[in-house]
Amino acid sequence: MGAVRVRRAVPEDVAELDAMIRELAEYEREPDAVEATPEDLAAALFGEQPRVFAHVAEVETDRGWEVAGSAVWFTTYSTWTGRHGTWLEDLYVRPQHRGGGIGRRLLAALAAEAVASGHRRLEWTVLDWNTSAQAVYAAVGAGPQDEWTTWRLTGAELEQLAGSAQAPRG
Repeated sequence: MGAVRVRRAVPEDVAELDAMIRELAEYEREPDAVEATPEDLAAALFGEQPRVFAHVAEVETDRGWEVAGSAVWFTTYSTWTGRHGTWLEDLYVRPQHRGGGIGRRLLAALAAEAVASGHRRLEWTVLDWNTSAQAVYAAVGAGPQDEWTTWRLTGAELEQLAGSAQAPRG
C-alpha cells in the first residue's frame, strides 16, 4: 500500500461515501436496509446547516489517490459532562485496504477533531459478531459499555407514538 492520507470529506466524495455505506450494509448483512440516497447524503453533509460530517481515508495508487475508507459522524451532548461529544455512525474500510492501519488513522483523525472541538466523548456501536472491528477498537484503548443497551423505535411504532403526542388529554 502507498501513502495514506485522511481528510474531511468534500462534496465530490458523496458518490464514494454512498458506495461505502452500501458496502458496509452488505458487510453487516443488511444489504436492503439503506434508504438514503446520494442526494440525502449530500444534503446532510453539505447542506445549509450540516449536522453530519465525514472524513475519508485515501491511499496513493498508480492511478492516483483512491478512497479506501470513511468515518461518518455527528455531534452529541451529554447532560452528565455538560459537554458535547462525537458519535461515530459508520467507520468503514474497504476489504482490500484492511489490515494496514487505515481504520486506526480514521479513528485518530476523528479523536483529534473531537478534542479540538472540546468534545468529551467519542462513542459508537459495533455488532457483537464483528470481532475484527472490536479488536481494532480495543487496540486504540476503547472499551465496550456493556451495561448500556441501545434501543430503537422505527416505522409504524415510531409513527404511532408520534401520533399520541397530538391526542387530546382528558
